[in-house]
Parts: sequence; C-alpha cells; structure tokens
Amino acid sequence: MNIAINCRHLLKGKLEGFGNYTFELSKRICENHPEHNFYLIFDRDFDPSFVFADNCKTIVLSPPTRHPFLNIFWARFPLHRALKKNKIDLFWSPDGLCNLRTDIPQVITIHDLHFEHYPEDSPKLVSWYYRYYYPKFAEKAQHILTVSEYSKQDLVQSYGITPKKISVVYNGVSSQFKKVSEEIQQQIKIEYSNGKPYFIFVGSIHPRKNVERLLKAFDIFYKRNNGFHLLIVGSNMWRNQTLSIPKGIKNAVSFTGHVQVKTLTQLMSSAFSLVYPPYFEGFGIPLVEAMKTGIPIVSSNQTCLPEIAGDAALYFDPFNELDMAEKMEKISTESSLREELIEKGKIKGDSYSWDQAAKKTWETLEKFLQK
Repeated sequence: MNIAINCRHLLKGKLEGFGNYTFELSKRICENHPEHNFYLIFDRDFDPSFVFADNCKTIVLSPPTRHPFLNIFWARFPLHRALKKNKIDLFWSPDGLCNLRTDIPQVITIHDLHFEHYPEDSPKLVSWYYRYYYPKFAEKAQHILTVSEYSKQDLVQSYGITPKKISVVYNGVSSQFKKVSEEIQQQIKIEYSNGKPYFIFVGSIHPRKNVERLLKAFDIFYKRNNGFHLLIVGSNMWRNQTLSIPKGIKNAVSFTGHVQVKTLTQLMSSAFSLVYPPYFEGFGIPLVEAMKTGIPIVSSNQTCLPEIAGDAALYFDPFNELDMAEKMEKISTESSLREELIEKGKIKGDSYSWDQAAKKTWETLEKFLQK
C-alpha cells in the first residue's frame, strides 16, 4: 500500500511541537513496516536524515507553507495532485491539515483546540485560518488522532464529533532524557544561572504558555528567595512578541532561545524544578521530560495538565501569580515534598513512550488502508 505522510514540519535543527511528533512517530512507523511504501511530503528542501528507510519516497511540494493563504493553496492544489498522481491509499497528517477535495482516506492529528477558546492569542489571520478550516478538516477526515482525553472531549463538544471517530494516543519522550552527572549539573548551573539553583520553563514564547505571568510570579517569589534563578528555554512563536520583565529580577532570569535535545536534557536534568504555567495545552511534553530527568514539577492545573502529570506535580492556578509564587516557594522549602514528587514522576513517566505511541498510531492508520 502507498501511505503519504505530511512531513512539512520536519526541519533540521528546528524540531519543535509538530516536528518532534512527526519525526518520532514517522520514523518508527516507516522502519517497522517495510511491506508498505511511504511517501514523505515536504514543502521545501529536506535533510537526508528524514528519509527513514528504503521504503520511503520523498515529494517536495511548493510553495513553503508558513502563511495561512499558502497553507490553503498547498493543501488544495499541490497536495491534491500529489495524492492522485502517486496513487496514495491513505494520507496521515500529523498537524491536522488535510485535503478537502480528495476521496482518499485521511487520518489527521489535532493536538488541541486552543485557537477556538483563545483566538486572541494568535495573529488575526492565523486565528481565522484555524477556526475556519479545522472544523472542515475534522469533518472531512475519516479519523482523528489526538494526544489526551481532554483534547478528545474538547473535539467532541466543540465540533460535535462522535467519540468513535477520535482515538487518544499519548505522546512519548526522547530516550535522551535522563539524569546527568553531578559534574555536568554543576557546569550547567555555572554557565546558565550563575551557579544558583534554577527553575526551568520549556516551551515556545506564546501567549498561552503564560510566560508573562510566570515572570510576575517569579518576581514575587524572588523577593523572599533571591538565591534562585529562572531559566526560560524556547523561542518566540510570533515575531512581534515582547515580554515585560520586572526590574527586580532582570539579573535573575535568562533566556536561551531554542536549544537542541542534548542541551535541553542537560538543562532539564540540572534544574531545581520545572515550572510549567500554560493555561491551555493538548499534552505538555515538558512534564514528561521533567519526570524522565528526575526533577519535580510545579504545574498549572488547567486543561490536560493534571491528566498528564497526575500525582507527580504540585498544581497552581495559572491566572493567579501569587498562587504560582507560593507553590514555587513550597517546592523550594519542603525537601520531602520535592523528593516525593520526583519518585512519583519516575513512575508516571513510564506511562509515556514513543514506541508505544507509534504502535497505537499504526493500529489506527491500518484500519483505514484501502483493501
């Protein structure tokens, strides 16, 4: 059978969000099923490392799609022609986009519906695109994958989709995430936090990630705990974003931008605690990365986050900076609580595996292959 995969988020050195998800699952699925032909569809030149196996063929469709109008054109015309020309039996789209003209079975992954609940968090044109097209994509697709029970229920309630049309497959985490040596931890702290213990946030700088409130909360916390540092790891989602950093913590906050997995593993493992304040998430991979590297979690109590972290996190109201600050203080002063969360995280973290996610994803895809 000929199976096409939307790989437009596979960008060398820039695997974030959709890119990581696409990479981890596509690689395993292609390698594990040599009996099928996989057509990997890109929207620009690609790195050879993304050709996962001998049964992979590549297709580059112009133009590069990083604008809503280009997304519309790409899906409607080049993608449609490629699916027809290559006699594709099934199309899987890890970022939710699909072709509205074809009769070929399509399975799409919709990670969350943040854009439906907080349209103001994105540029107006981007918000319009998602809110106009994703209900159409969800209706057109034969099946929808999503990454949490929360997101499944949101799809059911927001789009009126029958629950039978949606399968939940939890994300995994890279095997590189593990505890690093004390020596490396000390080196990391010297390089990134002036030798101080630090709280780490990992994620794109996007309104829903709530970094602005995190800075305010850390300012409150820092007034009583100036022996700590805050490290923010991630790049701006939108170019025109700015963050207001309170004067009192300007020397106690560092921004790394996007980092590679090896560096991220070292940064996470060397942290005192993860602090994760998003008010909307579909999964929250940094939670699992923290579990795997053996650090405690202080997390928002909204959307899917309690589902993913379970009893391995100390929760706060992400809209309340004082509550956030108090929970940071609690984890910094109660060593027994910190150790308890670390141990619970080790157990909970074992629930998440890319191997298992790939297996379940393939089981879903296989049901929709034309016989």
